Amino acid sequence: MKVSAHSSPRSVAGAFAGDVRQHGRAEAYVVGAGALNQAVKGIAIARTLLAEQGVDLVCVPAFTELQIDGEQRTGIHLVVEVREGGPEYGDEVAITDAELPTPPAS
Repeated sequence: MKVSAHSSPRSVAGAFAGDVRQHGRAEAYVVGAGALNQAVKGIAIARTLLAEQGVDLVCVPAFTELQIDGEQRTGIHLVVEVREGGPEYGDEVAITDAELPTPPAS
């Protein structure tokens, strides 16, 4: 699916949720900050909707090259899948200082 800066987050959420229900995953391609913003909002809404059914989603982003109107553009490919294992949606997860990466010395 393609998401634009003018896409409704609720519509995007419905598309993500429908694809995940049917195929176990959903994919979107976005170009630009506005489109990415709408896509991420849609993923957050879909995650909330599907969590009520016991399904937890995870999103894996990657850079990609797209052809748009004959022009090569850098975009982001978002893959949304069902998370297997791990904490349930809404569970609190404690992170200790020992698990945080140590920043490099200046």
